[in-house]
Amino acid sequence: MELLRVEKLSLNLNGRQILKDLSLSVKSGTIHSILGPNAAGKSSLAYVLIGCCDYNPQSGKIYFLGEDITGYPTQKRAKIGMTLAWQEPARFEGLTVKDYISVGIKENKPGLVEESLYRVLLEPKDYLDREVDKTLSGGERKRIELAAVFAMRPRLVILDEPDSGIDILALDNIVNMIKELRSQGTTVLLITHREEVAEIADKTSLMCSGFIVEEGTPEEVGKYFKEKCIPCPTHLYPAEKDKEKNKGKK
Repeated sequence: MELLRVEKLSLNLNGRQILKDLSLSVKSGTIHSILGPNAAGKSSLAYVLIGCCDYNPQSGKIYFLGEDITGYPTQKRAKIGMTLAWQEPARFEGLTVKDYISVGIKENKPGLVEESLYRVLLEPKDYLDREVDKTLSGGERKRIELAAVFAMRPRLVILDEPDSGIDILALDNIVNMIKELRSQGTTVLLITHREEVAEIADKTSLMCSGFIVEEGTPEEVGKYFKEKCIPCPTHLYPAEKDKEKNKGKK
C-alpha cells in the first residue's frame, strides 16, 4: 500500500529553484532511501514534506494515505503520524532527556524511554536527567532525537542523516534501530549522501539538482551513483548538462 505520494513538487527559495517537478512514491512498511550529493535538495524535500515555515511549494501535491496534505501545517501532519528527525537536532533549554522522549510516547509501556536510549548506545542513568541543551554534543543530541523517534512509533519518519557527529558504532546501531522501526510498522524515508547507509533500504531514489534522477534497488542506484554522480564535477543530471551544452546550437 502506498503511504506517501508526491506529485510534481516545485519549490523556489530566494529566487532559486530548489525542487523541480519532483515526484515520489513511498510504500507503507518500507525503508525508502533518498540518496544524493550535498546541495541536491534532499533536506529541502524533507522540510516541504513535514510542512516547515517558508518551505511552501509553488506547485505540486503531497498525499498521505491518499489524503491531500499539501496545505496542512506541521502540527496537523504530526497528528496523522508524520515526524522528522532533523539534520541538525534542536536544543531545548530546561527540558530533560526523559521528558523530551516521553512527550511523543503514545503507548503505555514501562521502560520504553530507557530502552530507546539503549538502542542508540546511551546509558539511561547518565542521560535521563540531563537537559537537551548546549552541554550535549551534536552527536549526543542526534542520538537522543532518534531515541525519541523510536519511542514515538510514528507512521512515517523522515530521517535526515547529519553530515557528521555520528560515529561508526552508533551508526550501526541506528541502522539496526531503523530496521526495527520498519518491523514494527513504521515507514522510514531515509535521506543520506552515503551509499553504504542507503543500502539498508528496500528502494532507493537518487536525487540531484532538485529532482529524482534514478530509482530502483539500492544496488542498482548505488551503481549509477558511483559511475555517474561521484565523477561528475557539477551537480547536474547528464541530460541537463547536455541541454546546457547544446544551448544556442541549431
